Amino acid sequence: MKDVSYRVALGGIVSALCLLCMFLAGIMPAFYLILPMAAGTLLMLIAEEVSISWAWLTYISVSLLSMFITADKEAALVFVMLFGHYPIFRIYLDKLKLRVLRFLIKAAVFNICAVAYFYVTVFLFGIDQMLDDMNDIGRYGGWAFLGLGNLIFLLYDFNLEATYTLYIKRLMPTFLRGKR
Repeated sequence: MKDVSYRVALGGIVSALCLLCMFLAGIMPAFYLILPMAAGTLLMLIAEEVSISWAWLTYISVSLLSMFITADKEAALVFVMLFGHYPIFRIYLDKLKLRVLRFLIKAAVFNICAVAYFYVTVFLFGIDQMLDDMNDIGRYGGWAFLGLGNLIFLLYDFNLEATYTLYIKRLMPTFLRGKR
């Protein structure tokens, strides 16, 4: 177990990088999905280097701060409801042996979170633009957005696996060599 000062320092650095991603989402609105994904990916470092409980604490602190101090509330909500918690939750899911069951649970979690995100965005925050966008597509606009969201989620999950493998096999041994 790493000492408390290391955990606090790493948590602070990762939190600052996550918040930087969330601030950049306000500056570059075209990246309002990509930057929360990047911020969520950074939380894997905390889970791997310190502990899963510390990663949850970092997620909660970044979520609260991003909802209060960032300009793009929609991107902050994407982080909070979709892409921030998933890299940590994924650690629990990867312990399941059956790949099909693991995939079905991942898809169910994403779809529940995506539908909840839609309702929170439209009815709680009053951002009716999403309803207008769906009506422009037609009768099945909501299903089309959910399908596209599932495709993005599959790519995100693949990216998380590749990033984790890269970190464990390439970056971590390099850092450990430098500590000797």
